[in-house]
Order: sequence, then structure tokens, then C-alpha cells
Amino acid sequence: MAAHFASSKYGGADVPVPTTRPPLSSGTTIRRAKTLTRPERGVAPVPLINPPSTLTPSASGSIPVGSVNSGFDVWRIFAQVVTFWAPSFLLSSVGGLKDKGMIQAWREKMALCLIICVLCLCVGFITVGTQKVLCPQTSNMNPARYSTLGSVSNTLSVQGVLFNVTAAKSPAGVNLDQLTEQEPGQDITPYFTRSASQFPACQGLAFRVAVDPPCSSTVKCPLGPLNSSSTFTSLDITMTSLLLGYDWDQVAALPNYFVIDGAVLNMSPYMTLHPNPIPSDNVDLAIRTILQDGANGKDGTRLFYNRADIQTAVPCLSQRYYAGNIAKITPGCFVSSLFLYVGLIVILTLVFVRFAMACVFNWFLSERLAGPPDTMHLDRSAISPAVLPEGANISIDNRTGTAPWAGPPGPKKLNKPMGNPRSLTSSSSMTLISPDAPPVMSLAQIGAELFAVCLVTCYSEGEDSLRSTLDSISQTTYSDQRKLLFVVADGMITGAGEKRSTPDICVSLLDADPRFGNPMPMSYFAIGSGNKRENRAMVYAGHYTVAGRRTPTVIIVKCGTEAEAATEKKPGNRGKRDSQLILMNFFSRVTYNDRMTPLDFDLFRKIHVLMGVTPDFFEVCLMVDADTKVFPDSLKYLVNCMHHDQLIMGVCGETRIANKRQSWVTAIQVFEYFISHHLAKAFESVFGGVSCLPGCFSMFRLKARKTTGDDWVPLIIKPEIVREYSQTEVTTLHQKNLLLLGEDRFLTTILLRTFPNRKMMFLPQARCRTVVPDTFSVLLSQRRRWINSTIHNLMELVLVRNLCGTFCFSMQFVVFMDLLGTVVLPIAISLTYMLIVGMVLEPPKTFEEAIPLMLLVSVLGLPAILILITTRKIVYVFWMLIYLAALPVWNFVLPVYAFWHFDDFSWGETRKVEGEAKDKGHGAGAGVFDGSSVPLRRWEDWERSRLRKLKREERRRRDFERLHPAGYVASENDLLGVRGDIRSQYDGSDTLSVASSDDDHWGPQIGGYNENNSQYPPPPVGLFTPATSTNNATTLGGAELEAMLESGFDDEPGHQSRTPQSASFAARYQLSDNPSQQHLMGYAPMSRSASSETAPSTFSPMSPTTPVHTIDQRNYGRPSEKYGPLGPLDPGASFRDS
Repeated sequence: MAAHFASSKYGGADVPVPTTRPPLSSGTTIRRAKTLTRPERGVAPVPLINPPSTLTPSASGSIPVGSVNSGFDVWRIFAQVVTFWAPSFLLSSVGGLKDKGMIQAWREKMALCLIICVLCLCVGFITVGTQKVLCPQTSNMNPARYSTLGSVSNTLSVQGVLFNVTAAKSPAGVNLDQLTEQEPGQDITPYFTRSASQFPACQGLAFRVAVDPPCSSTVKCPLGPLNSSSTFTSLDITMTSLLLGYDWDQVAALPNYFVIDGAVLNMSPYMTLHPNPIPSDNVDLAIRTILQDGANGKDGTRLFYNRADIQTAVPCLSQRYYAGNIAKITPGCFVSSLFLYVGLIVILTLVFVRFAMACVFNWFLSERLAGPPDTMHLDRSAISPAVLPEGANISIDNRTGTAPWAGPPGPKKLNKPMGNPRSLTSSSSMTLISPDAPPVMSLAQIGAELFAVCLVTCYSEGEDSLRSTLDSISQTTYSDQRKLLFVVADGMITGAGEKRSTPDICVSLLDADPRFGNPMPMSYFAIGSGNKRENRAMVYAGHYTVAGRRTPTVIIVKCGTEAEAATEKKPGNRGKRDSQLILMNFFSRVTYNDRMTPLDFDLFRKIHVLMGVTPDFFEVCLMVDADTKVFPDSLKYLVNCMHHDQLIMGVCGETRIANKRQSWVTAIQVFEYFISHHLAKAFESVFGGVSCLPGCFSMFRLKARKTTGDDWVPLIIKPEIVREYSQTEVTTLHQKNLLLLGEDRFLTTILLRTFPNRKMMFLPQARCRTVVPDTFSVLLSQRRRWINSTIHNLMELVLVRNLCGTFCFSMQFVVFMDLLGTVVLPIAISLTYMLIVGMVLEPPKTFEEAIPLMLLVSVLGLPAILILITTRKIVYVFWMLIYLAALPVWNFVLPVYAFWHFDDFSWGETRKVEGEAKDKGHGAGAGVFDGSSVPLRRWEDWERSRLRKLKREERRRRDFERLHPAGYVASENDLLGVRGDIRSQYDGSDTLSVASSDDDHWGPQIGGYNENNSQYPPPPVGLFTPATSTNNATTLGGAELEAMLESGFDDEPGHQSRTPQSASFAARYQLSDNPSQQHLMGYAPMSRSASSETAPSTFSPMSPTTPVHTIDQRNYGRPSEKYGPLGPLDPGASFRDS
């Protein structure tokens, strides 16, 4: 990265840019083995929703979108054609669809349902109809009806039909038992009495084969009339359903047998009656020619059909001398069998490969990913977090590419000259990095625990649910100094049955930091249309304390604008996606040094003070719902997984059910949750392409180091990702199903589309428990959203060509099979029950008949084996039986309901709010929003305004002290700032703060607090790394902690008392107004009072050779306890040794 800035040479492909055109095709890709190691693509993919018509941003900072309805839309025309029978006026008057958007959504829903019905019919035809049409059971050509000559004992055949002769009574002149022993199934038709008049096909023919009497003195017929049922009754032989079949070798071996058009003819009576040739009888000549020429297999079809004079005798021969058929496979039956066997091979292969890969991943791969990183990985040098990625906003004289808050070089000044250096009360919030530090650092200085932000989104949850979630995250084995709780309350909401609002509950759980006072509502760009595009939020900062743990926490309460608070029932509510985008936008702007909203700058200051590092040090983000309980080791396992492979951009853990025994609805979900993780996601992880990371428990990488280690690659905070995820104007049914129903799956989709060469993984070692719907109505609403979102997202993923693998062994093929399997679920479960009923009524007798049963057993039986292998808990077999009993609900009721509600974009019954019957959505506002009411300024400009505001407040305070020597009453935050909005001719310009004097235009947008007040210690300047491991740590009880707080803390023996401004804090850097300090690139080191003793040294995060001082160790009852940046550390929450 530094080399890029030093050379100042940029190419056209250095920075990906949005485009409405797909990338140029590079032809057929052969070297698929390089899929996961190819460099990042240089051109961003076309956005799924509303591709931009121009790259010029509007006043609100957003890029305008093109016209959605412009051009020739084939899908809209198709929807109109298939619903021609429903005119719009009828839908609006009778159907209740009032606007054009609802009518179009209904038409598109009907078109999708038609496509799904066609696919279901195709699957049903291939499964059942193919054999019935191409090879019907009633056809004489069906090979399944034939029994080969000699294969069935105690049978004889009459005119090609097998008869059971087990109890036969043989008359005089013929011994049926002896015939059966000689050749089971042989033809005994010549033994029955017949006459020439019984064969109508022979009438009118002059050939001897047609006019000769069948029975005579030469040819005896001792068994009675053939056309009389009493004959078979007297003989006590029973007709079976099988037909007699011959193969060609048997026909060749049998004397006087030959074949015409597949029918085997027994010419023994005729040859007995006429042992010598008959002159001038062409049929007789043809018969003798065929019987004498056995080399050709005795097939007379060609001979008879090529001569018109003897072709007329073919029906007569087949009727009079028929003995059976060649047991051949007709083309129709062959195609039917081909479909059956190919389906068997493909499905069994997929099932077994899926099962085997899932087992391999669970046994071997996941264990390696969950293990701690090796020392070789941590000892290598890589780019520093303070270095901005390629494409960020960096001044031209910044040669190292570091962020401005890290001390960029150059003569740039952020404020006009002043006489003296700044005091501690007006110092800027800086990072741990000195301005002349190199941009490369050792990863050992960060250690195995990356800086992680834990996003918890809240809506209508109660106190118990929120406290359980926050307790579980805070009590993880991950160090408190490396994780930040980022709680977002989505509006002023009171959940159903709750006495307090969700924001009140969240704030009551926080141990607020007194440095920040009461927060001010800060404006930001929200997800919404019209006036809902602007929203305001308050940032509460402090710590979440539980069981001796003290976790840095920020709580963002979305409160809405003044007008919204006065008129709306849910002011500030913009949805879960907006809550996620607060975090994503913030880190994206920090990473690219982009223009910040007032909310972003407020977050920057408070996170820096709480964590002791600037937000650009954060690399991973854990997203958790407010009703999820995280297991203690889960956060550590997820971060270890990120350590092991820089190509991993997202990973999810196993989600288990916390209320599994609450009702039958929760009971049927236990096995479904288990198999969707350990079979589906484990199999997808082998390809590195988990198609959905659940929003309740997933970790995303904010930015990743390149494999070369010289630059950063922003991932989830990439501007293209953030912009596409923050779309507000969606018009088509496909776009609404993508964006409004399943934001977690849509986020995974756009990440895989943008970074197809990176990986999405599942880690079974990381676990959590969540509360699932306990009533069927809520489950129905939830699965409607999930199924519809799944279908529309898979429709987009199946078009991504660069996913891992090739052909049938590719992630693209897996996605296609998932999509097809989802839409044909109703017909699949119907055919399954038809199969079960059919097998019970008529058990299979052949291998081909047993093939469907084999498929069913493999599909249902392998998950049971997987359960025993992965969990070793027999109880999950019981949950599987409950799931199988509920298969009609999962595979028929829920999908059919979801398909019919393709045009329902609400969240339904999933989240209930006090006083609201049904969720009606959010974000739809009136009016036009131009963006001018939300200022966007870079960090340098906000910092100038903050310093000048502090300077004015100090001057006004001194004026008040001079005018009122007896004392005065200050404001709540001890700042007398001007709250008015005073504009000037430079309205909207970043230069306004430079031209202003006493009254600052940006003052009301800056929080009324000074985080660096002299009565509070400043943040540390070095990454704190203890000398001892956490293995020897102990946890204090509540009574012991209370006693320690009452008795106070003593300094260690040999150490003198120190103030917070001691030498244990190394020199920090602040924005300088001193002319004498301008040569230091706009930054001046703070002067600190020296300490009598030097604290233990660690290394600077940017320069391993430059020691800085850590926080002093204090003795509060135990000799080895330590003091952290913001107070006593929890005994079990210190850093790992590097």
C-alpha cells in the first residue's frame, strides 16, 4: 500500500467501479483449480436492484438509480400474458388491489406460481408418468410382464400366457407334469382342440398355413377345446399375469420356431403335417427357408415384409401359431429405464457425496479452523490497521497512506494558528500510532484476538431476552478489551406485554460512562423513502457489567426526527437492515476516510475512548439477534476461523433451539435446525460457499489483508456492498422478495456475487441458542419470508459463474439443485406418500420396483447416521421421528402457503408491538428528501469544528467567570455551547468551519461533551499485552468484589502514588493550533508529568522497536491483578500472550 502512495501511479483497474454492464466474457474457464486463489475481480458486478444510471452522487450522498420500468421488460410482458384473464379494473374493484404496484405484484406472483406448477408437473412426469406413457404396464411389450422360458417352475404356456400347473390333472395322451419337468413354460397350445374357422385373420387366404385344419389324425389334440373355460377348469390349471418371453438363443435352439415382428411362432404342428415342401406355396417356401437358415437367428420379419405376396399371411401366422414374444426392451421402455437408473445413480451419488463431505468437514476441516492460530502466523508482519485501503480519500502529500487520525505526514493544518499548545481538556482523540510510524506491523502485537464488534439488533424484545443475550456475549472467553458491544434499538418501540420500551430497557442495562453525559440525537441517512430517509439516533456509551466482566458498550437508540416523534406510532423505526447499515456505513466511512454523518463522528469519538483504539482497528463483526444466547467459546472459535484463512469473509455457527419442548411447533423444528447446519451448511462449506449466513449468529470480516500483506480489501464495508444493501426504492416483486424478507440471505448473496473467489463457512464448534416460534401462525409467517427469500436469492446465485468448482462438482450446481428442490417440495412430498402407500399395498418384487424405496431409505436414513456420528446423542433420533411425522407441514403446507403469498412483503406475526395488529412495514415516507439536512463531512472537518467549539466554550466560560465572580450555573454537560443553527453564504460547504468565528455552523451537530476532560484518564497509546497467560486467572465472587470496593485499592509496594496523567501513558497526539508546532504535520505531542518509576514496557502497534508504557498494576487484595485502560480488568479477560 505504501508503495502505491509513494509512486502515485494508479491504473484504471486499481479501484473497482460500479457498472451497469456485465464483465466481458473471457471464454471457457479451464483452470478451475485456481478458483479460490484468483485475485480480486477488478470490476464490481451489476447491482441486483436498481443499477445506477450515473456515478454522480446526489446531495444526500447517494447515487441515483435508473428508471426501473424503462426498456423492454420481458418478465413484465410474460406476467401480463399469463394473467390476461384478469383485467386490472376487475382486480382493483373485486380483488381489492388498489394501486398499480399491487396489481403488478399479483400478476408476477401468478406467473411464478405457474412456473412452479410446470416444474412440479415435469418432476412428476419424470418420476411417475415417464414409465406409464413410454412403457405402460398393460402393454404386451412391457418387459416387466414377461417371464423368460424356463425361469418359472411348474408353469406351461398357452398362446403366450403362463399357466400354473402345480395341481394339474393330466388327461390320457399327454402328461403335463412331465412337460413341466422337461422345459418349464413351454408352449402347449398345439395340444388343445382348434378349428380353422376360429382364426378370422386366416379367412380368404389360399396358403396351406391358413386352410389346413389344426387338429387331424396326424396332429393329435387331446386337451379339449381351446376357447372353452371348462377345459382349463377340468385340467385344474390357473392362468397367471405373466407372459412367456423368449430370448434369441432359445428361439435358435428350438426346432420349428421362428420370429416375425417380435412374435415367436411355434410351427411344429404345420411341419408335422407337411414334412415336405409344398410346390407353388410361397409362404411354405419362406417358412422352410427361415427354419433352415438358423445363422440369422430365425427372424423372418424382413423376408415377409419385403414381399407383398406373402406379407398378407403375417396376421394369420401370428394369430394361429403364436407362442410368445421376444423378451426385448422397446425404445419407450428403454428410455423409461434409462431415466430410472440415471435418477438412481445421480440422486444416490448426491446424497452419499453430500453425506460424506459433511462428515469429512465435521471431523477434520472444522477442527482445524476452530483451533488457535499458530505462532508462525502471528509472528509475520503485515499492513497496519491505520493504513487506508486503495481507493480511500487520502491527501496527495500523504506518502504512507495512513488515516488522518493516525498522524499523516505533510504540512496540512486543521486549524488556524494559536499561541500555545492545546491542554488536555481540548485534546483530540487519537489512536495508538505515532505519525512517523511505518505502515507495517507485526501481527503478534494484535495477537490471536482480533478487535471484534458485536452487533445486537433489538426491536420488541423484553428485558430477560436482552439481558440473556448481552450476558452471554460479555461472558465469552474473549477478552473485554478486544470486543465491543454494539446494540441498536430500532425505534421507540414497546414490545407486546412489556411495561417499558425497548430503548429504556437497553439503556437501563448500561453502566454509562460519565464522560459523555446525556447524548444528543444525531442525524444520519436511514433506509426509507421521502422524509423517512432522514433519521436521528442517540448514542449511549459505557460498559456492560456482569459477573465481574466489564465490556465496552455503545447503545444506539433510533428516535426519529422531531416531526416523526410527534406524529408516528413507532418513531425512529426503520427495520433490522437499517440497524445493520448504521454499523456498516460507519466502518465503511472510517475505512475509506469518507464523509461522515454526525452520528458517525459521535460513534467514532465514543468508540475510541471506550476501546483505546480508533475504529479502524476492528476487523470482524459478530451479528447476533436480541433473543440469541451465545456459548462461552463461540466468539473465540469464530475469530480463530478468520485467522486460519484470509479468504474467509463470513462464518456462521450452529444455532440450537432454546425452547425445544415448549410446544409441538418448537418440537418439529429441532431436527430441521440440526440437519440444515450439520448436513446442508457443512456440505456447502467444503466449497466455501454457504448460501445463507443466518442473521441470528454470524460473523463477517469487515476488511481483510491481501495475501501479499501490503494492502487491505474491504469486504462487508465495501462501498458497493453497502450501497446495494441500503437500497430503498424497490418496485418489482423479485426485488422486494430479495430485499425486504430476508436481509441475512440477501447480504450473503451480494457478498458472494461481489467476491465469488472468497469463502463463506460454517463452524460447528461455535454454538448459540435462540428462541424459535412456538405457535403455528408465527412459524407460518416466518417460513413464508424465509422460503420466498430463499427462492429469489438462489435465482441470483445460480447465475454467478465464478463460484468454486466445475460442472456437477461446483457450488453453482449445488445452488441449482437447492433451488429446484425448494420449488418442487409439494410434488416431492406427494409422490413420497404415494410411494409409501403403493409399497404397502403391493410390495416390490423386482430390483427396478425397489429403486424408489432405496432412494427414500437413503434420503431419510443417512441423516440419522449423521446424527449418531456428529452428536453421539440418541435423543436426536427421537427429534428426527417427530420431524418426519411433520413432513407434510414442512414440504407441503409451508411451501404452498409461501408460494401463494409471493406478493406479501410484510413481516407478519414474527415481531409483535404493543397496540399493533400486524406489521405494516416501515420506511415509507411522504415528501421529497434532498439530503441537505444531514451534513456529510470528513473526520478532519468534524475535528476542526470540535476543537473550535471547545475553544469557544472555554472562552465563554472565562468571560462568565469574569462577569460573575460569585458563580454561575452551567449547562448539564458543563459546556455553554450555542445551540442555534446559524448559516452563512457557505451553506453546505466543508470550508464553513474555517471561515466561522464565534458561532460555528456545525456546533449543534457535535456532542456536548469533552471525552478528554482532565478529571478522566485519556485512552492508552499501546496495545496492552500482559506478561502472563489467562490460564491462571481466577474469578472473584460478588461479596468479595463488594468488600474490595468498600475498602478501596492500595498501590503496589515500592510504587509511588500517581495521577492518571502519569508517565504510564505515553505521548499522545492532538490537533495543534500552535504556530510553533506546524512543522510537525499539524500534530503536537502532549506533555505529561514524569513518574518516579517506569511502567513495564510493551511495543507500539506500529513499530515493534519503539517501546511504550502499559497501564500500571495495582493491588486490590490480590498480588497479580492488573488495571486496564478503563478500570480493573476482569480476572479472566486479559489478552493472550503473543
